[in-house]
Amino acid sequence: MDFLESVSMAGRTLSANKLRSGLTMLGIIIGNASVIAMVSVGQGAQRFVNQQFQSLGTNLLFVVPGVERGSQAGAIAPNSLVLSNSLVLADAQAIKEQVPSVLEVAPEKTDSFWVTWGSQDTQVTVTGTTPEYTSVRNSAVAQGQFFSDVDVQRNNRVSVLGAETARTLFGNRTPLGEKIRIRNLSFRVIGVMAPKGAALGRNQDEALFVPITTMANQLSGRRRRSPTVQTIAVSARDQSSTSAAQFQITNLLRLRHKIRGEDDFTVRSQQDLLQTADNITGIAIIVLATTASISLLVGGIGIMNIMLVSVTERTQEIGLRKAIGATCNDVLLQFTIEAVILSTVGGLFGIALGVGGTLVVAALTPIEAVISPVAIVVAVGVSGAIGLGFGVVPARSAARLDPILALRS
Repeated sequence: MDFLESVSMAGRTLSANKLRSGLTMLGIIIGNASVIAMVSVGQGAQRFVNQQFQSLGTNLLFVVPGVERGSQAGAIAPNSLVLSNSLVLADAQAIKEQVPSVLEVAPEKTDSFWVTWGSQDTQVTVTGTTPEYTSVRNSAVAQGQFFSDVDVQRNNRVSVLGAETARTLFGNRTPLGEKIRIRNLSFRVIGVMAPKGAALGRNQDEALFVPITTMANQLSGRRRRSPTVQTIAVSARDQSSTSAAQFQITNLLRLRHKIRGEDDFTVRSQQDLLQTADNITGIAIIVLATTASISLLVGGIGIMNIMLVSVTERTQEIGLRKAIGATCNDVLLQFTIEAVILSTVGGLFGIALGVGGTLVVAALTPIEAVISPVAIVVAVGVSGAIGLGFGVVPARSAARLDPILALRS
């Protein structure tokens, strides 16, 4: 028989046992679908995390008080940071004035307070900062304006609401010019931020911004010549300047703090954090894909098992074919083709199921649908190879049957 005739005969044989063929392909279908869906969802999650970091700002550096112990610099390990009150507002001003590779600097001091307007109240994370916050953090004002340097210098009681905070307190009403109360102090609303959504598990719209001097001297209740800050967000001039800015900031703060030994602050690069997140999601993708690949192995074993049963059931057929002139290679080719067809068709159904599952996940979650062509090619190739590999054993068993013994069975 030629190759096409063998394929046609294998197709007819499998079609005659549709239920058994379908159940045999089920392991391959599930395995392919799992690999494609897991890899695609993992890559979508990786892209989502990258977008979350980008929403925080571009070319960012974070200067935080304290020193990291027992972890790499930039690693996302909050417990490894030994906190201190080493950073002050004057440090931020010095970075802005004396570090040439820095574009903008926004010191931040945060705390949680109950905010009240009329009968409405809500607990909000209040951030004391400077006017540079909007450019450093890649934020925009939707209504009104952000506070100015004059407001910072005069400790003015002005506030800018996050989009969700404004909706909670005022509903559809315009909050501009209204007075809200924070710790029994009256603040005038001068702006509302544009929506930004959640980033790294925190809703950026559930926020409220005030001048950092007002935050330090009136809300936190500590009057100091130079208030302490929790974070100094720094925007480098461009991505290539990030490393230089990190080095220059470190040297400047060591001089200002008169440090001879270990630093009392940490400079984290956004790229370091992003690389750490990429490594974590990359490992997760590998683990998920490896786990899902076990289904392919199980599916291959199922194909071999069914093909061995098929050889037993078709012993007389094999004996008859060999008696009228079929060679061992003809029988070997037919059974091998049947196994490859089962695995390949199962792989195609698995692709459809995996792509569909990925689209469903994308529709129900913020994760973008990223269909990986590499995962599809690898999954189909692996499933075909599994069919070929696991089909050879029963095919050789069929080819080696003695035609006389086969006919007597």
